[in-house]
Amino acid sequence: MRADRLVATLLLMQARGRVTAAELAAELEISVATARRDLEALSTAGIPVYPQPGRNGGWSLLGGARTDLSGLTATEAQALFLLVGPAASIAPDAKAALRKLVRALPETFRGDAEAAAEAVVIDPARWGGNEKERPELVGELQTAVVRRLKVRLTYSGRRREESVRVVDPLGLVDKDDVWYLIAGTDKGQRTFRLDRIVAATITDEPADRPEDFDLSEVWARVVEQMEQQRALLSATVLMPERFVWVMQDRLGRNCEVEGAAEDGRVRVRVTAPTPLMIAQDLAGWGGLIEVLGPPSVQAELARLGNELVARYA
Repeated sequence: MRADRLVATLLLMQARGRVTAAELAAELEISVATARRDLEALSTAGIPVYPQPGRNGGWSLLGGARTDLSGLTATEAQALFLLVGPAASIAPDAKAALRKLVRALPETFRGDAEAAAEAVVIDPARWGGNEKERPELVGELQTAVVRRLKVRLTYSGRRREESVRVVDPLGLVDKDDVWYLIAGTDKGQRTFRLDRIVAATITDEPADRPEDFDLSEVWARVVEQMEQQRALLSATVLMPERFVWVMQDRLGRNCEVEGAAEDGRVRVRVTAPTPLMIAQDLAGWGGLIEVLGPPSVQAELARLGNELVARYA
């Protein structure tokens, strides 16, 4: 059982007093069978969670009691607080919630949990740079996701044309300081960059959310599709072996070592959607590298070089 789902189940039961497996499944977006197994596992673990048969039955904490989360194992508690701790370093609300969760743990777990929570600190500012603030739109869209309400978006496309559409917000992703909204549309699930959203208004209309929606899995597919698009064009580059790790560090999956060349240099394959983008990635290397092809990338490098010579020669 996942520790975060265990905590969510217990807090939900404390808030409502009694829940059915179907209600729990709908709230946590899991199957009814999984919800039933989780409830049974809580009861087996010694937490006073008991089923109540009958027409108005369900599962409840014995006598409305509040649990000390004793169903968490030491390993689960540490894993949970390793996840929550970094967020607490930058979010006051998370820090307050973390203190309450620590107090709810069994005494024998608290020391390790507190150490795990303080093991990682997130510093969002790069060296020499200012701390980047989270876009205000993130909070508004998070509210729409949690409350499951449709959102009316005014969106600016790649060609700066604006369109208005009503979407079902499903989740938000922060990737390298760029925020994305995953949402359902009349044409299927789509990904929207928040910096292209001109305006967003939460409606009163309930949003549709797939029963088996998993944000992590959906985002993994989005990343895979984007990486495939970025690899539409490739260039072959020769460079000294001692600098290959620098190229790989900068370009990540878009840099692949193909093997050694006859002159002792290394043959590298660099990918990107367009010749210009490849040329921009390689121009700063100057004479350290040699681009063997394709001609379109060589032409873009020559053009960039001529522009620099014209300005700075």
